[in-house]
Amino acid sequence: MLALLKKYQRFGWIGLGVVLLVGFIWLIKPSGARVNGGHFDGLGPIPVGVATAHAGDIHIVLNGLGTVTPLATVEVRPQASGPIVAINFNEGQMVKAGDVLARIDPRPYQAALDQAKATLMRDAASLANARRDLGRYQALAKLNAISAQTVATQAMTVKQDEGAVAADRAGVETAALNLSYTDIKAPVSGRVGLRQVDLGNLVTANQATAIAVVTQMQPMSVLFAVPEDNIDAVMSAVRAGKSMEVVAYDRNDSTKLATGRLESVDNQIDPSTGTVKLRALFDNEDGALFPNQFVNVRLTVRTLHDQTVVPGAALQQGADGAYVFVVSPDKTVSMRAVTPGPVDGANVAVDKGLKPGDTVVVDGADRLTDGAEVTMPNAPGKAIATPSAAPKGSTLVAQAGRRGGMFALFRKLTPEERQKLRAMSRADRIAWLRAHKDELAKRSTAPVVAQ
Repeated sequence: MLALLKKYQRFGWIGLGVVLLVGFIWLIKPSGARVNGGHFDGLGPIPVGVATAHAGDIHIVLNGLGTVTPLATVEVRPQASGPIVAINFNEGQMVKAGDVLARIDPRPYQAALDQAKATLMRDAASLANARRDLGRYQALAKLNAISAQTVATQAMTVKQDEGAVAADRAGVETAALNLSYTDIKAPVSGRVGLRQVDLGNLVTANQATAIAVVTQMQPMSVLFAVPEDNIDAVMSAVRAGKSMEVVAYDRNDSTKLATGRLESVDNQIDPSTGTVKLRALFDNEDGALFPNQFVNVRLTVRTLHDQTVVPGAALQQGADGAYVFVVSPDKTVSMRAVTPGPVDGANVAVDKGLKPGDTVVVDGADRLTDGAEVTMPNAPGKAIATPSAAPKGSTLVAQAGRRGGMFALFRKLTPEERQKLRAMSRADRIAWLRAHKDELAKRSTAPVVAQ
């Protein structure tokens, strides 16, 4: 029994020795990374997505919220009284101005027109007879056969008959107009809404209930508002006679609905909102804009040409401002400060810090540090052009201790120096790297031994 216990103790000491040996080897091994131990992550090339800066146009765009507003919405009401004897439209049908939508019983109005015409004919005959009598009386008056008073009386009779005939003609026109009102016509071209009356209903002139509502669909307008701070830019383009493009998107601001132009600007600022209303016109040939629809509007005020353009995803924000990761032909990246310009959708102009042809990182930048090696899985054969020279003050390589600079220096350490740094506190480690940054910058990148 005692011999068995000694045997187990011997195996225990051997196992403990193995554990201590493995721990000692791990401590002295010159690893290039100690995840979460010293913030020196990076055991190999980091996969990223890249894009090439190019020269292009940037549109200065104002965004606004708008409502689709028809140029005409007409409630069609009867102008004559009587029963509906015909309905000539379907709900939702497109009609043209002048199309007959419904018909009121025309017979009473046709009879009134016939009666007015008969009265005109009678009075016209009386007028003709009075004129002939006046002619005879005037001839006799020259022979002194009749008195002057008789001639004057007949002249007045002719005037009376002429008045009666004029009144009769007006009566005929009125009767014809009333008869035409029995055909209820579309006042504008557009889409007919839901029917409000049925066949056989008795309607009266100018009643409150409309026969139907016709809404003009083409062209279509959109009313939207922009902040008063932007009104100067808009009015400058209006005074210059420039045609400003307006694009309407759906409620989610994801689907383009129509492209039009700015038509007019309101004459005052709304003091309650601090905005100015604008109206844009759209052809709307495909009917994509629907009355009272809520839309997102983008008004292009002007266009900047020959700008250095990169995807907005390339821009990163740090303590010192905006920067990008520029890829070199050796598949390493460098942090470069940039001055961003106007934004146009998913793209942004870079006023300073980049030139067309520079390759920048657009995906995976959150894992990068200055000097890191990268790989491009989605474009393995992509040729990387030599980056343009960084403007003075725009490079972040020398800023050790800032985002990414510490990692670039750590990659150039010897195994002995790395082991020394591991024993230091974070503050001492940063101080040491800053003190030796010029020396380390002259070294080539030391190989990283994989753990």
